[in-house]
Amino acid sequence: MSRATAVSVSSGEWSGAGAQSRLGTGWESATLLALTVVLLSVGIVSVYSASSVLAQGRGLPDYHYVVRQVTGACMGLVVLVTMAYVDYRRLRILAWPILLLVIAALVATLIPGAHSRVANGARRWLEVGPVALQPSELAKIALIIWTAALTVKKRDRLTSLSRGLLPFLLVWGLVVFLIFLQPSMSAAVIVLLLASLVVFAGGARIGHFILLAFVGVPLLWSQIGAAAYRGRRMAAFFDPLQDPANVSYQITQSLIAIGSGGILGRGFGHGVQKFGYLPEPHNDFLFAMIGEEWGFAGLLTIIGMFTAFALIGFRIARHAPDLFGFLLAVGITNLIAVQAMLHIYVNLALIPTTGVTLPFMSYGRTSLLVCLAGVGILINIARRTGEVTA
Repeated sequence: MSRATAVSVSSGEWSGAGAQSRLGTGWESATLLALTVVLLSVGIVSVYSASSVLAQGRGLPDYHYVVRQVTGACMGLVVLVTMAYVDYRRLRILAWPILLLVIAALVATLIPGAHSRVANGARRWLEVGPVALQPSELAKIALIIWTAALTVKKRDRLTSLSRGLLPFLLVWGLVVFLIFLQPSMSAAVIVLLLASLVVFAGGARIGHFILLAFVGVPLLWSQIGAAAYRGRRMAAFFDPLQDPANVSYQITQSLIAIGSGGILGRGFGHGVQKFGYLPEPHNDFLFAMIGEEWGFAGLLTIIGMFTAFALIGFRIARHAPDLFGFLLAVGITNLIAVQAMLHIYVNLALIPTTGVTLPFMSYGRTSLLVCLAGVGILINIARRTGEVTA
C-alpha cells in the first residue's frame, strides 16, 4: 500500500477512496470475520490443550483456563458486533476521553491497594469486581485512536518536528512511562511502535523517526542492562545453547516443541512440553505448542491466516472513506499483525524472549477484548466504504 496514493498531506485532502466503484467491495468484512472466528476457535482449542495440565497442577479443574477464555471471547464478540455498527467516526470525538480513562487505569495499577494485582513482581492488572483488566493492553487501541484523531488535526504540520511530532511524543511518553513502571518494557515498546506507525502512515517524515531512534535506542539499551533478567534474556538470544537449563530454558523448550512436531505434529492433546517443560504454554508460547501438536502444516496455516488478515486490513485502510478511517484501519491492522509477528519471532528465537500474546489465540481476556474490538472497527470502516465525507 503506497502512502502517496492514500494521503495527500500537502493539499490536506483525502484521496484514498477513489478506486471504490472500479474495484468493488463487500467481501472484506465477511472474510475478516471468518478469519477471526477460525483463529478464535483454534485458539480456544489450543488453550485447552496447553493449559489443562497447568490447571490441574495448581489444583484447578482442567477446563479452568479455557472457560475463562471462552467467557472473554463471548464478551469480545459482543464488543465486536457493537463496534461494527457504531459509526467509527464517533471515536474521533471520544479519543481524548478514552485515552484519559486508560491513563487513569495505568496510574491505578501503580497504587498499592487500589484494586491492582501483583503477579511475578509486576503490577499489570486492575481488578474491577470479578474482572481483571490489563490497562497496558487497553492502551494499545486507545493510543491508536487518539493518534489517528490528532494526526487528522495536524496533518498539515506533520513534517515539522516541533509543531507536528512533538505533541505526539509528549503524550506517548507519558503512556509509555506508566507502562514501563509496571514494569513491562515489551508492552511499552509495542505501544510506542504502533502509535508511531499511525503517524508515519499519516505523512510524518521518516527522518524524524530515525533521529528519535538514535536517541531512544541507547536509552532502551541502558534499561535492558539495568535489570538483570533483561540482560539474561539478551544473552540467551545471542547464544541460546549457552545455558539451556537456566537462562535459555524457555527458548530452548520452545524450539524443542516446534522441532518435535515435525510436518503434521504429534496430534491434538498429545504434546509433551505442557507437562511442566515449557513455561506459559497457553500464553506467550502458544505458537510453539501449536507447532508441537499440529506440526509445520499447522504453523504455516496460522501464519497464512494472519497474513491474509493483514492484507485485508490494509485494503480496508486504502479504501476508507476518510483520513481518520484510513489511519484507524492501519493502526488496528498493525495491532494484530505486528503482535502476531512478534509472538512468532519470540517462539522461533528470532528476537529476545518477551511476553507477547498471539492475537485471538493466546490466553488473556483483555488482549482478546482489544483485538475483537479492533476487528469490529475494521468491519465498520469496510461497511462504510464508498461513502463521501467532508
